[in-house]
Amino acid sequence: MLRRKPTLGLLGALAGAALLVSGGSSADPRTPPALPGEPAPFLGTAVAGSGALTAAIDAYGSVVDLRLPGPAGKGPIENSAARQAAGSVPASTGIVIRAGAGGRPRPLWEARWVRQGYLPGTNVVVTRAAVAGARMLIVDAAGLDGANLLRRIVVRPVSGEARLLLSADFRSADTTALAWRGSGVLQAGVSCSGGGCRARPAGEVGREIGAVAAADRRWLARALPLGPAAPGWARAMYRRSLLVLRALTDRRSGAAAAGARDGWAFVWPRDAATAALALRRAGYRGLARRAARFLLSLDLAAGARFHGDGSPVGDGRGAQGDAAGWARLAARATGLPPPAATVPWRGSGDYGEREGGSGDYIANAIAAGEPAAALRREFGAAGRLARRSGDPGSGADAAAAWAIRPFPRPSIYQAAEASLRPLLAADRGLGILPAQDWNGSDPWTAPTAWSAWALAALGERRGALRLLADLRRAATPAGTLPERVGAHSGIARSTTPLGWSHAFAILALQELWPRR
Repeated sequence: MLRRKPTLGLLGALAGAALLVSGGSSADPRTPPALPGEPAPFLGTAVAGSGALTAAIDAYGSVVDLRLPGPAGKGPIENSAARQAAGSVPASTGIVIRAGAGGRPRPLWEARWVRQGYLPGTNVVVTRAAVAGARMLIVDAAGLDGANLLRRIVVRPVSGEARLLLSADFRSADTTALAWRGSGVLQAGVSCSGGGCRARPAGEVGREIGAVAAADRRWLARALPLGPAAPGWARAMYRRSLLVLRALTDRRSGAAAAGARDGWAFVWPRDAATAALALRRAGYRGLARRAARFLLSLDLAAGARFHGDGSPVGDGRGAQGDAAGWARLAARATGLPPPAATVPWRGSGDYGEREGGSGDYIANAIAAGEPAAALRREFGAAGRLARRSGDPGSGADAAAAWAIRPFPRPSIYQAAEASLRPLLAADRGLGILPAQDWNGSDPWTAPTAWSAWALAALGERRGALRLLADLRRAATPAGTLPERVGAHSGIARSTTPLGWSHAFAILALQELWPRR
């Protein structure tokens, strides 16, 4: 995995910390400062789970989101995305560990260094740190029972007495506080569910985590491999992306959540359909079909996103014009009957969800199945495809690549590829923007990944590899893909991991290194 160079400033998102959620009161909490080169505390960077209980863990070993009974379920821990953006997250949010030797235990955002990764081939998250005179190890896994998060913690003091504190702040339960202290190496085991955390023997928890790791590896071994010429980095990205989809797709209902975060732990048709397609092509026929069947059971006209029980999220967002097209794609990929209902693509918001229901957008037109001739007539602009119908000056949109994959229109491949060129020309090595008129400068990993897939399908191997290299730079050290990263820092700025990005990465890698 390519590593970004550390930056000495705080995460750019914290620049707006003065804009506090409650309106700017000096009594508002402040998110603790990030370590150099690391994301802000309380932004998830890794996810543990196997399709039941799902936990998001930040770069400092804090559990910042917990979903039950599935990835799109309710959140007994649901860290506010609005507070994250405002920089006003209380330091006790979620399940926080403090440790040290001798003096007062310190949280890991005050550590000398912190590192995070996964046990190879698993969704078991490992966080290491040097903090307050001690070395720290935290191992997190979602238990095989689907109801408990398992945490094994080791504190190795350089000298003096080891100390460990765990606080757990749940929305519907009293705050849990656990404490350990002792001479020599301190080992602790913890089990957390929707009702709080309890101490358990460290050896017992360790054995259960070992069983989780073995189950993850058995699941991963069932995947259809990339072709034999695929390099090691491609195989690593492929495996991690599959494991992310395992964590974010409900193994019973098939509800595929976009991410493990407040505001993202819902089912979007486009995200869920891409997950179903990627899983099916990787050989997970049963899980792919469940994901497609759940999508096909939804009332797509009722909203833009849905809860794990199938009900629409009541947030005022209208149905998206691409929803029915993505549902048809998932049905076709998994051998299910197509959806009976349709959603008009005109006058609807698109995948960017920026402009309400006021536009006719290229993304929706392509997904909805508009013929190539109609696309050329309405969106054509000097050999390219414009973002808005009848508006050649609206600029390029990365979604033009959808006319190559996954909704192929061979007669306009050249125009679709030409539409990507301005976005690729502006690429500074961390990915591309969704569109030329995008309000912001941070690269987004999903458009980067789907454009890599489209270029690979056209035989533009060099361009596809360049975009996959961008994804490697944008990924966390654990290999997870954020929704977006800082344009200059390359540090995660939003939901991490994003299932949609990982699904497209799987499809791009399969296109580049197909099985023979």
